[in-house]
Amino acid sequence: MAKKWGLRVRNWMAQKMDLPQDVMMDLPRITMIGQIHIYIENHRGLITFTDKELRLLLKQGQLQIKGKSFVIKTILPEEILLEGKIDQVLYINENPGGTK
Repeated sequence: MAKKWGLRVRNWMAQKMDLPQDVMMDLPRITMIGQIHIYIENHRGLITFTDKELRLLLKQGQLQIKGKSFVIKTILPEEILLEGKIDQVLYINENPGGTK
């Protein structure tokens, strides 16, 4: 009950104060240029990285990016810039360990 009320308050504040919802709701912001460049802000950490897959922890679930020839150009505590050929971007609703 308290979580739903808090969510409603944040939504209302974002609308009334004209703030971006990603800031108020603690959502990731993803900027993608074609299939070669993706910039993700507001993640919770790196889970997996290979030249074919990147997996990030989000506040709710994970973000999985699949493709080829991946290179991390920039990595900061809450931001990452990935380059390569991006084939798929997928939200996974489960946290590590299978708990929701």
